[in-house]
Amino acid sequence: MTDARERSTERPAKAAGGIPILLATLAMVVAGPVLVAQSPEAWPNLVGGISLATLGLFLMCGFYALQPNEAAAILLFGDYRGTDRTTGLRWVLPWYTRKKISLRARNLTSDKLKVNDKRGNPIEIAANVVWRVEDSAQALFDVDDYQAFVNIQVDTGLRDLTSHYAYDHGEEQELTLRADAEDVADRLRKELASRVSVAGVVVDEARLAHLAYAPEIAQAMLKRQQAEAVLAARRLIVKGAVGMVENALTDLGERGVVDLDEDRKAAMVSNLLVVLCADREAQPVVNTGTLYG
Repeated sequence: MTDARERSTERPAKAAGGIPILLATLAMVVAGPVLVAQSPEAWPNLVGGISLATLGLFLMCGFYALQPNEAAAILLFGDYRGTDRTTGLRWVLPWYTRKKISLRARNLTSDKLKVNDKRGNPIEIAANVVWRVEDSAQALFDVDDYQAFVNIQVDTGLRDLTSHYAYDHGEEQELTLRADAEDVADRLRKELASRVSVAGVVVDEARLAHLAYAPEIAQAMLKRQQAEAVLAARRLIVKGAVGMVENALTDLGERGVVDLDEDRKAAMVSNLLVVLCADREAQPVVNTGTLYG
């Protein structure tokens, strides 16, 4: 007795090409009535013709066709006998059951999930996943519904992913969902691949399709981002202004244009920084006295 906990493994099925058998069954179906018509009153011809035509029709029940990237699992009274991946017209004995399954790549876009990131902020997240069936036996016999299984595992994987990353504003060298999309996508793909492997499914690609703060905190976070952008701009302006003032003082000293004491240098630095860092344009002031008056 097979242990229900054992994982299924795909193996080739013993199936035959359909064209030769199709010709043979058509010949049987045609030969039966011809045999009866030759001698309708002779019971051997009658029985033989009817039996031949019936057998031909019965054998036709074993035909099935496979398209590219399509497979058929062959079963005998519930016992798995292998998977046929050969395209075209195929044939097995009529009492074998055939369960077709697509091996093509599929695209899944998950629903938007409302979850908390690493810092506890509520966010909305969704993923786009490209997956396909690699082992037909596992997909058909190790899970109840492999498509529903993949859908649920994608949602579960997304929830687990967001618990390990902050939306943004991570600590030094810390990856975030918004800034490190490639790293996040790679981890998501590996996470989903391990989750759906039990169903004989492989994940070719997984990326975030939607990422945003939840509506209840979106406005507050927008103000925070705007404030941080202003601070970053101010920091850059001040850094540039300091460099310009330093260059100005150095040039004045090297060229001997004017000799300034420390107090006048401090005043000049203050005035230049005010001019360079102010939001509004500076208003010129005409000094009619001396530099020290």
